Amino acid sequence: MAERKLRILIVDDASLVRHYYRQILEAKCFEVEEAMNGLEALEKLLVNAPDMLIVDVNMPQMDGITFLRTLRRQALPQSSIPALVISTEAGAQDIAAARAGGANFYLVKPLGWDVLTQYAAMFCGLPA
Repeated sequence: MAERKLRILIVDDASLVRHYYRQILEAKCFEVEEAMNGLEALEKLLVNAPDMLIVDVNMPQMDGITFLRTLRRQALPQSSIPALVISTEAGAQDIAAARAGGANFYLVKPLGWDVLTQYAAMFCGLPA
C-alpha cells in the first residue's frame, strides 16, 4: 500500500505565484491544490481537506485574513489546519491582523524555495 502524500492548498490570486509554489512543493513530494481566493479555498476544504494551507493576504472576493477568520470559526475538523500566510505586506499591523485571523505563521514575499520547503515540512510534521 502506497503512503499518502501530504497535501497543501495554495490560496493566492496570482497564477505565477501558485505555479512557483507548486513546482517547489511537488519536487519535495507534496501533493498541491490551488485556489484563487478565499471563497474557492473554503469550497475545496470541504471536499478534500489538505494538511496545510499557504495563504496570500490580498485577493479578490475573499482576502486571506477573512478566509482564515471564517475557517477558524467553523466547527469542522478542517478549521484547525495549519496556515502559513505569505504576503508582500510587511508591517507589524499586517502580521498582527494575520495572527488574529488565525494564521500560524507569517512570511514576507519573496522567499526562496528552501524557506518554503522548510516551513511546509515543519507544518506537516516532517523532518526539515
